[in-house]
Amino acid sequence: MTKAELIARVAEQAGTTKAAARRCVDAFVLTLAQALERGERIALPGLGVFNVKERKARKGRNPRTGKVIKIPARKVVTFRPAKSLRERVK
Repeated sequence: MTKAELIARVAEQAGTTKAAARRCVDAFVLTLAQALERGERIALPGLGVFNVKERKARKGRNPRTGKVIKIPARKVVTFRPAKSLRERVK
């Protein structure tokens, strides 16, 4: 599903215009991104939990040359789906 399709479905479900739905979707994505930047955990019942985790630095291997490289530490966004969502997708 593309963002445009999501906006159309949100507008249909909410009984509102696509413009209003677009503002809501954009606000949701922006708010989610800002909270994750601050390292906050976002729990949405029925959907799941977004979290930021720290990955440690590690050694890797360049598949083309076989040379060992150092992969720096970094933060990654994780998502753990809610039980109800996992069961719906089954």
